[in-house]
Amino acid sequence: MPRYRRARAPGASYFFTVTLHDRKSDLLVREINLLRRCVRAARDRHPFHIDAWVVLPDHMHCVWTLPPDDADFALRWQLIKHGFSSRLPKNEPRTSSRQRRRERGIWQRRYWEHLIRDERDYARHIDYIHYNPIKHGHVTRLADWPYSSFHRAVAAGMYPPDWGDAPSEQGTKFGE
Repeated sequence: MPRYRRARAPGASYFFTVTLHDRKSDLLVREINLLRRCVRAARDRHPFHIDAWVVLPDHMHCVWTLPPDDADFALRWQLIKHGFSSRLPKNEPRTSSRQRRRERGIWQRRYWEHLIRDERDYARHIDYIHYNPIKHGHVTRLADWPYSSFHRAVAAGMYPPDWGDAPSEQGTKFGE
């Protein structure tokens, strides 16, 4: 069995991509209120700061900053994913492997995590998160995508309200 190595730095900022098993599903936006409750419950038990977040139909991206003495983002994701899955009807198809392990078929088993290296890396990941609804063709104006911290960033003066709307080079610079 492969051993996955994850960077662990207490108090650091991390970028995450978390994906549904069914990439054609719209479950995350259909059940956005449940997802929000699960995130809130995980934060209540194990605090973290949400620097940026976007929820798309089948995946989400976010940047979190953990408390100074804490590097356990895995526990937080476990709480969020389990809390979300356990509150949904058990009607998704499951492989025999998932059945043997008593796993739901909602989430991909792993997630992408990246330890933010510096201010430039942080800014690029925040921009990537906020640009994602346009990148995936869900909207042509970021202000039209309701499941994003972009709105909070605009209110805080981090972006102009029309940031990312006009075709430009900025969207082509963002990679997965």
